[in-house]
Parts: sequence; structure tokens; C-alpha cells
Amino acid sequence: MTKIELENYIKSKYPKENNSCEHKEFKNLKSSISGRKAEDVISYVSAISNMDGGVLILGIVDKTLDIIGIEDIHDYTAENLPFRLNGNCTNLSSEGLFVEEFITDDTNQRVWIIHIPKHLPRKPVYAHKIAWQRNGDSLIELTPQREAVILSESLSIETDWSAKICENATFEDLSIEAINFAKMEYKTKHPKLAMEVDSWTNEQFLAKAKFLKSGQITNSCMLLLGKDESAYLLKDINPQITWILKDNDNIEQSYEHFGLPFILSSKAVHDKIRNFKYRYMSENKLFPDEVDKYDNWVLYEAIHNSIAHQDYELNGRINVVEFPDKLVISNVGDFLAGDIEEIIKRDSPLENYRNNFLCKVMVEVNMIDTIGSGIKRMFSIQKSRFFPMPDFLIENKRVQVTIYGKILNERYTKLLASNPDISLIDVIYLDRVAKNYPIDDKSITELKSKGLVEGRKPNIHISVKVAIATDQKSEYIKLRGIDDSFIQKMILDYLLKFGEAKRIDFEKIVLDKLPEFLDIKQKKDKVKNNLQTLKKAGVISNDGKVWKMSKQ
Repeated sequence: MTKIELENYIKSKYPKENNSCEHKEFKNLKSSISGRKAEDVISYVSAISNMDGGVLILGIVDKTLDIIGIEDIHDYTAENLPFRLNGNCTNLSSEGLFVEEFITDDTNQRVWIIHIPKHLPRKPVYAHKIAWQRNGDSLIELTPQREAVILSESLSIETDWSAKICENATFEDLSIEAINFAKMEYKTKHPKLAMEVDSWTNEQFLAKAKFLKSGQITNSCMLLLGKDESAYLLKDINPQITWILKDNDNIEQSYEHFGLPFILSSKAVHDKIRNFKYRYMSENKLFPDEVDKYDNWVLYEAIHNSIAHQDYELNGRINVVEFPDKLVISNVGDFLAGDIEEIIKRDSPLENYRNNFLCKVMVEVNMIDTIGSGIKRMFSIQKSRFFPMPDFLIENKRVQVTIYGKILNERYTKLLASNPDISLIDVIYLDRVAKNYPIDDKSITELKSKGLVEGRKPNIHISVKVAIATDQKSEYIKLRGIDDSFIQKMILDYLLKFGEAKRIDFEKIVLDKLPEFLDIKQKKDKVKNNLQTLKKAGVISNDGKVWKMSKQ
């Protein structure tokens, strides 16, 4: 790899410093590894490990990321440095601690990328007898708040099934076809390494792509690359993806099961999905005549996310259920990412994954992005296509995502097309309103401030502005319904004309004029409440069930 190629690689993969990435020149390692506290390598290793792990890159200029090279490595090597770091950093895990060494072909300059694991549960990492953390461009002693977080971590979450060694598995249990496919995707993910990949043996590739652990086959490796006949090596786990075709009446029409290797099975499931052209017309030729029902990237991301976040120890299946106008993809396990909208707002990778080892491997072979960016991109693509947003259902140790392959409300689609500046998060909330899904108070306030919705929770509906823009004036009137003053006028008009009435009489003239989203009880309560309002005002009175005008 030339100097320019290596610089471009670093700039693309590690573009800026943060809690998980630090750039250092460190041309002479004699006093740089363990030297001045808060400035040497072991201090930065401590700081990075005390967050969520990451990389420390030696031999590059901080701001420009230009290669300057390590000129004197002293008695250190890429092989012995992890052991030396372990000796100088208390509580530092050796699992995932390694050094990538690059020496440029044209300038013979050396760069080290030190990969640093996250601290072990309840064990801050110390250097110079101090636990460090990053604060801007410098290091400080671990804050009490961060220390409290580390010390309160649950010990139960440290077991990552995907990182465990698959006992008795050999390289003969792996599919050559799957390995070759993984190599191809790895080169797509890491184009600068494409020439090198072709020279690696299969074992070297598996190690470089992080499928292995101490040279041994992991559960992740077996899951993605294993032969189906070797699935028994995963013991009580029965890895399977099932594709089911159903009609609009939820009646099963066809199905097929797919086993290992998942890296190939996910493609096979994708190819089963009937991604026909969806034809539709719109006013003024605003939309193309036809589009694919589903965006291919969205399909793969949804399928691969299910693989990445499945709780395999629950021994459940991943299901891909295809309906005429939507896909429902589900996996078993709790959703560790939290609220979907918050993930999109945060726009940053998660700190915790169920299958952390598996997720990292899948990133390496181009199967998933980090979860934050992947989910956000799914929503963004649907927005750009003017299709409904994906629906996430998270309950009872099950995560389900629905991807729509059809426009559900063309007028809302028109609104999005004519207002490209509406933010993604606003589109998500508008999508919920269009589907009559609940949204929180803060989101309602946001949409109201932008003139997009009206009403009071839970009866939120499109605003008059949106109704006019999307030619939904009649729908707006139906949704808004009639206000309380008009209901009271109808009650009084009835009593003035007929003298008396029972509540059922008022219901007959009012109920059909109330908003469609109200159920029958809510509509009747609205009549009851307005009768009480008039009674308190002294305008009407009742004798049992009979209502009359009050005597003046």
C-alpha cells in the first residue's frame, strides 16, 4: 500500500478524533509507550478502554492525518506491544487487543493502529495508577460519574454468545462458497486492501476479518460461513431463516426454510421476495410511472439486522413474511437500541449490542452498518421514495419491522414531495399521524409549531394548512369534527323547538358529525360532557333522564 493509499484509508475509516479514536505522531517509541502520564500511549489506552474501546493510531499528524511514520520503535514490535500494554495497564483485557502494522511500499513509513477493547464490567483500566478518560483534546482522571457507570455495570451482560468458540469446529466445517463471497464483500468494504486480500489464505482472511478468536472458529464464524450439515456444532441453537408468502387474508401460500451459512442464506431469502414494479400515477407527473416495491438496500439491511440482533440462545427463528404490499421481518430477543426516534436523532452508533462480536464481523464483510446509521438510512430511503416509514414493533422478547411496498396515502406523499425540507424526524411523526398511531407530547408540540397538525392528544389530525396543500379539505373537516360550541347550539336548538329531550335524542343528531377516530363511547361522552357544561351554566336542567330549558 502506498503512502497516499494508506492516508486515504485512514481518512475514510478514522476521519476524526473522539472517545473511540485518537491520532498521535509518536515518531520515537522509546519514551512514548510508558512515559509522561496523561500524554503517553498507556494513558490513551486507559482512556479509550474506559469508554467503549476503539483505536489509537501512531505515526500520523493529528489534524491533517498525513503520514509521518514511526521512525524508532525501540524494542517494541506489533506482536509484543499488546503484552507490554497489558503489563502497564491494570485491568486491560487482552481480548481484542492487537496492533495492525502498515509499512508504505513507496516511502517505507510505519503506521500502527492499536485496537483497544472496552473495559471489563466493573473494572476501570488504570495507567500510572490512574483511570483516565478523554476530555476534548486532552486526558483527565476518570470522572466520578463515569466511574459510577462502570462500577454499576451488570456482570450478566459480559457473555456474548457470538464471541464464544464453537467447540470441535474445524475449517472443514466452513463453506468455501461462503468464504469466497465474504472475501468479495470484504473487498467492497475495504477497497484499499483488495489486492492484499487476494494473496491471503482462507485462514488469514478469517483472522483479518475478525471471524476468529485466538485462531479458533467462533459461533459468529459458524453462523455466517458454516456448512448447514455442521450446524449441530452450535449445540442447542437451531439457526434458521424462514420465508413465508401470505395473501391479504393472512393465508399462507408458500414457504421455505434456509439454514447455514447465513451470509448466503440472507441473499437467498432476499431473492425469494417478489420485488415487482409498483406502478402509480400522480398529478402533474410528480412521480415516476413505476418503481420497485422495495429498495434493495433496505431489504438487505432489515434481513441482516435480524441476523445481527437475534437472541440465538432463545432458539427462535428469523421470519420474513411477505404480503402483497408489505414485508414483516422479525427476530427474537429484546431490542437493546432503545427508542427508534432517539436513535435517528442521535445519529451515532450504539454503545451496546447483544451480539457485539457478530456485529463487528458483519460490518467487516459489508452486511450491516453500525445500527444507528443503518436504521436512519432505512427511513431516509423510504422518505426519498415517498413511501410510508418502516414500523418497528418491540414487545415480548421480539422485534418486528414492517416495510411497506406501496403508497398508503397519496396526499401525504404529495405533501412530502412538495416539501423536501421537512426533516426526517418530522416525516416519521407525520407518518404516525397518517397511520393513526400515537405520538408523544413533545413531538405533537413540534409538529404544531410547524403548522403540520392540530387537535389535542389523543385526537391529533392534519392541520388546515396540510389539508389545503394536499387537497384533503373534506378529510380535515371529518377529522376535526365539530367543536363544543356547535354541539351546544344543536342541543339548545332542539330544546327550544321540541321543549324536552333525552340524551339519546341529542346523540342521534350529534354522533355522526363527530370525528371518525373517536369510538362510540368517546362520542357519547362528548354529548354527555356538553350537557353538563350547559347545566352548570344554568342554561338547561334535567329531571331524571329528561332535559329542558331552565326557567329564567
